[in-house]
Amino acid sequence: DNTVWRQIDAHVCLARAQESYANVKVIGIDETSCAKGHSYITLVHDLDKARLIHATPGKDASTVQRFTEDLKSHQGQPQAIEVVCMDMSKAFIAGAAQHLPTAAIAFDGFHVVQLANRAVDAVRREEARGEHWLKKTRWCWLKDKARWTLKEQDKMDWLPHTRLKTARAWRLKEALRDIYRSARSDAAEQSAQALTKWLHWAQRSRLAPFKDLAKTIKQHWAGILKAFDAAHLHTGYVEAVNSLLQAAKAKARGYGTTDHFIAMAFLIAGKLTHLPGNPLLKARA
Repeated sequence: DNTVWRQIDAHVCLARAQESYANVKVIGIDETSCAKGHSYITLVHDLDKARLIHATPGKDASTVQRFTEDLKSHQGQPQAIEVVCMDMSKAFIAGAAQHLPTAAIAFDGFHVVQLANRAVDAVRREEARGEHWLKKTRWCWLKDKARWTLKEQDKMDWLPHTRLKTARAWRLKEALRDIYRSARSDAAEQSAQALTKWLHWAQRSRLAPFKDLAKTIKQHWAGILKAFDAAHLHTGYVEAVNSLLQAAKAKARGYGTTDHFIAMAFLIAGKLTHLPGNPLLKARA
């Protein structure tokens, strides 16, 4: 396999060297696991063209610096980056502030709803100690309603309408999800007003995890509102790529090195235009 990997790494490296990122303006940053333990790589995507443009080991602030250096080597300019879409990672926020000072930061709805899901689960874990109805219902509360199985639909036909704290938490989470589902780039002000009303509801909910979530949203208010400005300011595509990479890693039962994983990431999501053609196709022709 070493011979095969040398070929893969070499062709990906040569193809990337010829790529131009001169017109990149909106990027998405996220991390994904590349091995067991605390081993991660940071991925940077061009959200306008839905392609991976940079991958580097780690998930700290220095990964943003390495991205800007790599961008310059591909005819790109860090000052031309207008928006950086990311989760609420302190490291990425600090890195973007230092190395992409002219770019606006946007926190997309996917990660905000993800935080709400964690809050629902925290409420459920606490309440499940005294409520037997909540046993074996975790995924019912966390999954999208459209993905419930028939068995889960039977349970959730009545549980969300009870006076359980978990039911109240679930209704809060679904209301937040609905705000993002109905959001339109030409009605960002309406979305902001709806989110403000939701914050008041969360703060009065008497549910500690949601009160903490409301504080988090208020702390990152400008970045969260920025994500309403345009439909493409989200990392749903980024999360989909992460899923593809994790599926590839599982199928291969892991990769020997981080460099191999990064090479595979570019083959899957880089949309490289300078890779060699398939020799078998030439032979058939």
